[in-house]
Amino acid sequence: MNTLVGTLKYFAIIMAELSALFIVISTIVALVFMSLPQDRMKAWLTGRGLWGNALGVLFGAVTPFCACSTVPMTLGFLQAGVPFGTVMSFVISSPLMDPLVFTLLVAFMGWKVAVGFLVLTSAFAIFFGAFLEKMGWADQVRNVRLKRTGEPQDDQIPEGFKKRLAASVRKAWGDFKAVFVYMIVGVGIGAAIYGYLPEGLLSKVAGADNPLAVLVVALIGMPLYIRVESAIPIGLAMMQKGASIGAVIALIISGAGIAIPELTMLASIFKRKIIVAFVVIVFISAVLSGLIFNLLI
Repeated sequence: MNTLVGTLKYFAIIMAELSALFIVISTIVALVFMSLPQDRMKAWLTGRGLWGNALGVLFGAVTPFCACSTVPMTLGFLQAGVPFGTVMSFVISSPLMDPLVFTLLVAFMGWKVAVGFLVLTSAFAIFFGAFLEKMGWADQVRNVRLKRTGEPQDDQIPEGFKKRLAASVRKAWGDFKAVFVYMIVGVGIGAAIYGYLPEGLLSKVAGADNPLAVLVVALIGMPLYIRVESAIPIGLAMMQKGASIGAVIALIISGAGIAIPELTMLASIFKRKIIVAFVVIVFISAVLSGLIFNLLI
């Protein structure tokens, strides 16, 4: 009964937080895009090549968004005509990096781990975003019409802050209704895993004597939906019990980067090929980052 109550409480809290975050962030994104001069916004966001991917990663690193709250940002970017590769670099990097995460890593695991984490996650996000762009997978976007560079805006921007705010709220509510069912399904699965996964399982399989620890922990972390801020203290406790630094890094990246609620909401924007590619990309990034950490630290 305690487990059931805890699971339901987790579901209610996460659902409320995600709903509020989605609507608020969607409103802010729409308002920002309406308020910024169009030529300046295009100059900032439509950079091509690796520079555009780097800008996507930079934006993801300076914005304190969790995995699921990156979805409304993704919608806003796509609808504004931001290049597909830049958007994917943002999607990959945003749930993993922000100023608070960097500070926590420095405080709990040292500046070397923090810098290494930042460099590796940035490099993988830039590379894989550019790779998906080169693969020509921009046509795997559903329910969002991608605007070409230089294409005129179809919708007239309202005059005055109050009218823009009202239009932004209406747009946010429409986007929220479009992904609401996906959100319920994803959060429900995440809550069940959270409530019923046996305690201590991660620590047992992540020991330094296990040569497959990084791979196994990356696999286990994928369905957990662990916020980075929560994963760092868990990782510290695992290290104190003998887990390798590589296993901990793999857990942080896979647990925070592959969130079931985020995947279900992204499925309303992207076709199946992108969703599968996203999971594979985060998993590869988690495993390679963990192995690199084990070799260097």
